[in-house]
Amino acid sequence: MVAVGRRCRTATLKDVAHEMDLHWTTVKDIDKLYRSEQLIKAGPSEPEAIGIDEISIGPGHTYRIVVSDLLRKRAIWFGGTDRSEASMDLFFQSIPLEKRQKIRLVVMDMWKAFRNSTTRWIPQARIVFDKFHILRHLGEALDKVRKNEYYRLQGEDRRFIKGQKYTLLTNRDNLSQEGRASLALLFKANRRLNKAYLLKEQFGQLWDYQQPIEARDFFVRWKSALRWQRLAPFRKFAAMIDHHWAGIVSYCQVENKVPLGFVEGFNNKIRALQRRAYGFQDEDYLCLKILTCMLPKL
Repeated sequence: MVAVGRRCRTATLKDVAHEMDLHWTTVKDIDKLYRSEQLIKAGPSEPEAIGIDEISIGPGHTYRIVVSDLLRKRAIWFGGTDRSEASMDLFFQSIPLEKRQKIRLVVMDMWKAFRNSTTRWIPQARIVFDKFHILRHLGEALDKVRKNEYYRLQGEDRRFIKGQKYTLLTNRDNLSQEGRASLALLFKANRRLNKAYLLKEQFGQLWDYQQPIEARDFFVRWKSALRWQRLAPFRKFAAMIDHHWAGIVSYCQVENKVPLGFVEGFNNKIRALQRRAYGFQDEDYLCLKILTCMLPKL
């Protein structure tokens, strides 16, 4: 069982069946047993800090909610029928009152349904908006600027912009030498994209501040840099940040410093197992996969 279960963590059922000369349904049943044992060994969770996210399953806008224990770095719930408030309520209903009262921090995106359910069921908990979701919104604003510039320009002036979407969205520290050279050419040709990119890079400093007043001063300065720029998507992004400021600045307080990187790593794990499966027909199996993907091997 252990050999099959370990192999299924990184390979498809079909590949494991071929390697071990088993039928794929046998491999699946063994993997289910392996993952059930992982859950038993991990034991029940009594989280103090949780992360809430949704994943898309199947074609169209079909969602399920995933809740994780941020301090123990493991998934603890998968369910719902969509990303509605009613689906989020199902998680809180599954937890006894005494356990709910121990949750002091909730990390989520800015989805209103998650926020409403959380404040109703665990009003004592502080809400922190997930850094990576916020930066994704900023990346989308930058991409809208890129598209606007592409359609604004004509002929040869467009050639520097074409094909630069992912280079612009990549953190500068992660760019190859070729990527940096491409950006240098682009920025010489287009000052507006240069300014937008610099603003995108600077915004990440927000999460380095330890005091809310310092974070606010930084954001006010960052927003003021938009004043004379024709960057409508960035102004819209800044308005969104203003509107959700309480859930963003919460992260500056020392007691709210939780490992946000785990949330992004966890989401990447889920995306990887979904790619390997090419869409799960068995949702119970998908649930087991998600609840165990961050647990140690048996």
